[in-house]
Amino acid sequence: MLWCVCFCNYADRQAIFSIFPLLRTELRLDELQLGIVASSFMWMYALAGPFAGWISDRISPRTVILGALAFWSTVTAGTAICHSFGSLVIFRTLGGLGEAFYFPAAMALIGIYHSAQTRSRAMALHQSSVYAGTIAGGSMSAVIAEQHGWRISFLIFGAVGILLCLVLIFCLRTPAPQQQNQAAAANTNFLRSVQEVLSSMRIVVLIGVFIGANFVAVVFLTWLPTFLFNKFHLSLSQAGFSSTAYLQIASVIGVILGGVLADRYAAHRIGGRQMIQAVGLLFGVPFIFLTGQAVSMVTLIIGMIGFGFFKGMYDANIWASLYDVVPVERRGVAAGTMNSLGWLGGGVAPIAIAVASRRFGLSACISATSLIYLGLSIALLSLARNMRKSHAEQPSSVS
Repeated sequence: MLWCVCFCNYADRQAIFSIFPLLRTELRLDELQLGIVASSFMWMYALAGPFAGWISDRISPRTVILGALAFWSTVTAGTAICHSFGSLVIFRTLGGLGEAFYFPAAMALIGIYHSAQTRSRAMALHQSSVYAGTIAGGSMSAVIAEQHGWRISFLIFGAVGILLCLVLIFCLRTPAPQQQNQAAAANTNFLRSVQEVLSSMRIVVLIGVFIGANFVAVVFLTWLPTFLFNKFHLSLSQAGFSSTAYLQIASVIGVILGGVLADRYAAHRIGGRQMIQAVGLLFGVPFIFLTGQAVSMVTLIIGMIGFGFFKGMYDANIWASLYDVVPVERRGVAAGTMNSLGWLGGGVAPIAIAVASRRFGLSACISATSLIYLGLSIALLSLARNMRKSHAEQPSSVS
């Protein structure tokens, strides 16, 4: 059930990027304005994240998930009435507000159902919906826009989300252990909860890595359709499909493999999940560089598939790695804070690349993000080593 909700979550947010060329023409927007439209979603998503996580620790995740789904689906449908730059920014901002409440609540709910032995696999399976939704949003919005205009796609995506919400009202349930977690969380206020989360250096490192990884991911989500449209002269629908399908399908394979490997590796080695994440980031470096420098569709596809696969290995353990180092009663606010700061970094990406590409070109900017992945892999390897060292010094500690 959560897979379907997350599918809608990412389809709705991705749909707009494939129609940037149409928005540029119809609403007379330049690259910087398009970057602001993309970033407005992420900025609100980031600002609301910690509070959304705190709320999901205190009340039923089911209530949070259903309320968020209904709200952002209504906003998605409402995007169809936008006729100006300002109205687009407003609706994208409201969409970011609604979607911010989903992930902390969903991760908390999955965390209740799954212990450390199966956590990575469960969250990896859920994560695969991110890629499926991204493909659907990116490709379907472009196809529908070419045939019927860009507004119809938002009406369709919004209606699907509202229908799903009506179904899940009768199906989605929260198990009893959540009540105990809520009782523990209720004793700490919002600011104190966030402060406790950020007092752990391990959590700070994981958040820092997530910020960097999200920056790179958002660069690809936002500008790859335009990159293919301009450099390889693909049609709008071809660019929308190609920019998402190869990368995201490869990510599905990578995320499932990363989840299985992490559960097995973490069972025998402290810091195992973080090691799998580091490997994914490190091996993704050459493929990111290749994507930006590709001069043919063959090399481009190879680059996107390689990057997508190893990105999936990192993505599989984003939340499972966090839950290794955070108390149960703080999982919601920890996930919300991490999601918030991660998307704050992501929110900078569309504008930063729009500005930098004017001087260096979009190809060079995409390739340059490989250096970010290299630095992040080193940080995660250091964290895993620190976790093993601390465990060796304190044999009785519990991971």
